[in-house]
This record gives sequence, structure tokens and C-alpha cells, in this order.
Amino acid sequence: MIRRTEIINYINKILNSAAVADRSANGLQIEGKEEIKKIAFGVSAGAELFRRAVKAGADMIIVHHGLFWGTEQVITGPFKKRVEILVKNDVSLAAWHLPLDMNPALGNNAVLAAEIGLKNLKPFGNYHGTVIGFKGTLPKPLSLREIKNKLGAADAPSFNFGPEKIKTAALVSGKGYDMLPQAVEQGIDVFITGSVEEPVQEICREGKINFIALGHYASETRGIKKLMQNVSKKFKIETGFIDVENPF
Repeated sequence: MIRRTEIINYINKILNSAAVADRSANGLQIEGKEEIKKIAFGVSAGAELFRRAVKAGADMIIVHHGLFWGTEQVITGPFKKRVEILVKNDVSLAAWHLPLDMNPALGNNAVLAAEIGLKNLKPFGNYHGTVIGFKGTLPKPLSLREIKNKLGAADAPSFNFGPEKIKTAALVSGKGYDMLPQAVEQGIDVFITGSVEEPVQEICREGKINFIALGHYASETRGIKKLMQNVSKKFKIETGFIDVENPF
């Protein structure tokens, strides 16, 4: 029998959660049954994900974006319905946010870096005092299109205001565009993140930098899938990724 607490403690340890300052309540958020036979993994906690996980027979759901973000949450309306699905079916919910962004082996940014073959990785992207991304160098210069293809994102929004042959890259998944000025200051050739907002175009033009927006959701499927593989191997437990597709 695999106990819920074993799984939570293991993930907290490998992601070093206790050392990471974060708004998210990382770890167990909703307590369900103690014995775990199947775990569903997904990006964001929501009723659709919960319903699919219950239908698939999951005893636990593990996500990147959880339900609780450091403030009291009144359990009413749609939020109540989310919680109700879990409580009625005795399903646990656990979440890891920044610890899963920044982990050098399992994190969103480490996996993205590996996909484009980035070498000489160094921490990058100061987010409220915590560095959550990576920067590095490519073994050989690549075009913007070649990098997008490596990421499986040929149609992703991008700005090509930097060098045609890209040698250096920085990555911060999710809503990482706030850290674009840091990439400009450090002379990075391309900045890769999830979402994009209106000011980004002119920051890129003026900063002479390339930019790729994979989509917040798409950029953060990587880490949770990598964590799923790790947990499945460690505990020899049935797992599955539930893809509640989101273009943004």
C-alpha cells in the first residue's frame, strides 16, 4: 500500500519546497483517502480536470496551479463546486508551483532548456526575490524558427528583433514576460516564456531581442509530466496526465 503522506513527503523533498518562498500553498491542499492507487496529473486545478480525474479512478490529483494562493478563500459558488468534487469523492489534491518551475531536474524551465539543447545553464529570472528560470548557450547558433520547431511550437507568437543566429537563450515559463527586461539587460539573444502582453513587442524592438510565447499552459505542461514520470517510477504506481487544453 502506498500512503498519501509518503508521496507528499517525497515530492516536497525532491522539489525542496520548504526552501522556496511562494504564494502557492505547496503540498497537500485537499485531504482525501490515505491509500493511493492511482494519481492524475494536470496543469491547473479546476472542475473539468477534477471530473475527468474522478472518472479515471484517481485517488489523488497533482497539479502545478493549485486552489490556494496565500489568502483566505471563501468556499462559495464555482469554487465550492471545485472543492465539492474532491471532498465528495474522497480525492486528495496537491500542488507545487514555483518549486516545479525552478527545479533543475524536473522543472518547467529545465525541461524547456533541454528541448532546445541549451548548455552551461545558470539561474535566471528574479521573481520577487526568487530566481526561477535558466539561461545558457546553444551548442550551435539557431534561427528563431529552428528553436520554435524544437519546442513543437511552430505557430507560437514571436518577435524577431534580435540576432538572426541565436547563441544564447533565457527561459521563464508561465507569465514570465515580466522578466523580459532582465534578459535585455543581460544581452540574451532570445527570451522564451509562456504568455505575452501588449508592451512586449516594443521592449523587444528597443532591446534588440527575440521573443517566443509558448502559451502559459503549454509552457507548464513540461514540469508536471516530468514529475509524473518520476513519481510513477519511484512508487510503481499508476499515473496519467489529464490534458485540459488551454490555448493561453
